[in-house]
Amino acid sequence: MNTIFAIILVFVGCCSNVVFLELLVREFPGSGNIVTFAQFAFIALEGFIFETNLGTKKPAIPIRNYVIMVTMFFTVSVVNNYALNFNISMPLHMIFRSGSLIANMILGIFILKKRYTKSKYISIALISLGICICTIMSAKQVNVGQEVTEEQSFYSFLHWLIGISMLTFALVVSARMGIFQETLYKSYGKHSKEALFYNHCLPLPGFLLLASDIYKHCVLFSQSAPVEVSVIGMGIPVMWIYLLLNVITQYVCIRGVFILTTECASLTVTLVVTLRKFVSLIISILYFRNPFTAWHWAGTALVFLGTLLYTEVWGSIRAALRAEEKKTE
Repeated sequence: MNTIFAIILVFVGCCSNVVFLELLVREFPGSGNIVTFAQFAFIALEGFIFETNLGTKKPAIPIRNYVIMVTMFFTVSVVNNYALNFNISMPLHMIFRSGSLIANMILGIFILKKRYTKSKYISIALISLGICICTIMSAKQVNVGQEVTEEQSFYSFLHWLIGISMLTFALVVSARMGIFQETLYKSYGKHSKEALFYNHCLPLPGFLLLASDIYKHCVLFSQSAPVEVSVIGMGIPVMWIYLLLNVITQYVCIRGVFILTTECASLTVTLVVTLRKFVSLIISILYFRNPFTAWHWAGTALVFLGTLLYTEVWGSIRAALRAEEKKTE
């Protein structure tokens, strides 16, 4: 029952989170910083109350290690959200972030001296090809349907290229953070809930650097159309409602993944998260009518096929079926 509950939390929380994020960035493309800050503040507050017992519980992993991890985590979160300012559509954003396996493998080879099977290299090639196809097709759609001069078109494409560079940078830093976590957990054991708290609490002072941008969007959010909330008997600006729902669904999503990691093997977790990304992608395309060509579908199929091949899902399914057949014989 815990596993089923966790899977429901992942799909409901993560998929609805993407919807509210897109509602926010469609209205205010530069709202990534206020969204990131709100998510970090909420999860840090929850962790301070329930994980650290109001700061009385000492961390199992030394704080200096968390500082390194947090620096990378904060950078990845801010850069990923800020990339949406640069003509990056939500479908491309989701597909591109699915390429984390590529960065993980490359850094694993050079830093941890890992060696992989032939099937894993094939899967990475499929993912790389899929992302390349989607990126090229998205590049062709920049300025489609807009009357712009050649100079404006060039600068718009350059703007988009900066967004792609930011997503690529975030992928590499995220992969490096994963390797750092792996070595850290080998030394001190897994403390994922503690890590979740410190990853969201320690970076909070860093948002002072983004204070002016966050304040600007607070003002913009407050000027959005009000929605009457019968419970409190007053109107609340709709963007604040979207932000609140985004923060809550983000927490539900993270909690679902956390429960899943304690109840299931990492392979199952990867499969559930991959399927969740696919469902989120479909919702974004259909609900928001994002431009998505046949080439985009082909690229997406290659990304998800490569991901499933990498996690050896097919072999695990076959092994489970054989085991079931032996039981029935």
